[in-house]
Amino acid sequence: MDNDYDLIVLGAGAVGENVADRAVQGGLSVALVEHELVGGECSYWACMPSKALLRPAQVLHAARQVPGAAQAVKGPVDVDAVLAHRDYYASNWSDAGQARWVANAGIALVRGHGRITDVKEVTVTAADGTVTVLTARHAVAVATGSDPFMADIDGLAAAQPWTAREATSVKNVPASLAIIGGGVVATEMATAYASLGAQVHLISRHGLLDGMEPFAGAQVAASLREMGVTVHLQTDTKRVTRTRQGVELETTAGRVVADEVLVATGRIPRTRGIGLETVGLTEGDWLVTDDSLQVPGVDWLYAVGDVNHRALLTHQGKYQARAAGDRIAARATGATVHDDPWGAHSATADTHAVPQVTFTIPEVASVGLTAQAAEAAGYTIRVVDYKLGRVAGAGVHANGYKGTARMIVDEERHVILGVTFVGQDVADLLHAATIAIVGQVPLERLWHAVPAYPTISEIWLRLLETYGRPQPDPDGASTSAQGPAVSAAR
Repeated sequence: MDNDYDLIVLGAGAVGENVADRAVQGGLSVALVEHELVGGECSYWACMPSKALLRPAQVLHAARQVPGAAQAVKGPVDVDAVLAHRDYYASNWSDAGQARWVANAGIALVRGHGRITDVKEVTVTAADGTVTVLTARHAVAVATGSDPFMADIDGLAAAQPWTAREATSVKNVPASLAIIGGGVVATEMATAYASLGAQVHLISRHGLLDGMEPFAGAQVAASLREMGVTVHLQTDTKRVTRTRQGVELETTAGRVVADEVLVATGRIPRTRGIGLETVGLTEGDWLVTDDSLQVPGVDWLYAVGDVNHRALLTHQGKYQARAAGDRIAARATGATVHDDPWGAHSATADTHAVPQVTFTIPEVASVGLTAQAAEAAGYTIRVVDYKLGRVAGAGVHANGYKGTARMIVDEERHVILGVTFVGQDVADLLHAATIAIVGQVPLERLWHAVPAYPTISEIWLRLLETYGRPQPDPDGASTSAQGPAVSAAR
């Protein structure tokens, strides 16, 4: 095996694969180092298996909201069929297919634990103890991802709690599950396990989905309670004890007993044991980068995906990977580097337009800034809210459709800073919002983007009508003429 490459990538998850692929397409030779499964967290323990667990519950719920279909739906989900479907989407935890893709893409796969041992040097220790030293001619990219954060709760670690890995790969559904946390993983797994027949307790120190618009967490909490989940908000977990029967949790709301406990209280960087001290960095820390994904002060080192803490989402990591891989190739071949804001080699969207969907019932889809974040950033804003159930297409979609849309407008430029949708099947509304924000589409132009009738996309017309059509002033700027509330029947 050739031990010299243009680029060495630590971590063969979705992000690392994309860095490597883009660099190869740019004419470079690349070694991809992985000590677990090629494809990483998203393929086997996160995005794919979790959504496979959630989708049956969403479909069943949607069918029950449509007269005619509702009468045809009998009984709960088939647990065995759901788990088998999940196994299929996790490739039964075999990475043979992804390893073939790596080989076909012209990328060298090196199995083992990689550690930076010198400038542009990575030493890989295989499972059998074999040591291989790799040298990079141009760059090393760290794409090792993140691990679950174990909250500092008395007895929690000793109680052998589930993390997201166990929750998404379970072979038998427990009769009861306690979940500590209030974020995306916690709410999604509460939704999934309630649909699979478990009695779920969700325990959050604060509200649900903090960091999103407040109505999002409130509506998800209400829905979880309707599904039979016991939701404990503003509740601290003081102690966790593993017993012969399961686990006991002492909380400020009282005692909770369950068969298993899932800890979903955040993520920490997977940066221990990869040799960061060799380049003057601290192991266990997040790797700070600029918008080109380069680590300041080390011109050959890049950090991509969760490990840089910019946006802990697979699609955002893959976006970073495209920018980083292309930039590394451009620098290596002497091509022009475009790392100015919104340039081909810059991850500008990480701070301006990050889209995210939480696949609960109802879904939460958001992009850009919340009202609170926009105000904190110094923008002069106007908040526009509209009930999704008043849109004609939503009523056809589901009887008694419930949901909320919010648009945050920069009043000085009359462009959208953020959008949040909460409701059934709102995920597919999100990309239009993302385009409007990234493209900084003026509201007066957005009026000409006509939504098809009757679809839920009609919400765009209703938000614009509620805001009012911007009117140009004599100096060429725009001002808003607020319109009246409008009936969805029009």
